[in-house]
Amino acid sequence: MKIVTLVARILLGLLFLVFGLNGFLHFIPMQPPTGLAGQYIGALFLSHYLVVVFVLQVVGGLLLLINRYVPLALVLLGPVIVNIVLFHACLAPAGLPMALFAVALWVVVFAGVRGAFAGLLVQKTA
Repeated sequence: MKIVTLVARILLGLLFLVFGLNGFLHFIPMQPPTGLAGQYIGALFLSHYLVVVFVLQVVGGLLLLINRYVPLALVLLGPVIVNIVLFHACLAPAGLPMALFAVALWVVVFAGVRGAFAGLLVQKTA
């Protein structure tokens, strides 16, 4: 299980580091989406909301790759992954398999460090 968690952590870190840096450096050419998805992304881009998302992706990806503060990286990337899945499920279904792959990687890494989240997963407190 340690090897699986290690591979998942590295893949997830690379995924978010590369796509987060691509948001700033544009080294992977991508066609803008059309229709409602394009309008949504356009609004996020013009409002500079995506800058925050790209920073969270880069920071979370780096933390995963250097194996420091992995629970913090998962907390930072969790909401980003939820938004990616919802975007692809509702507006651009072609990207849904990659989004679900990111979810699977996140779950594997989470399972490897679930002890760090023990206090959050308590039904009742004293």
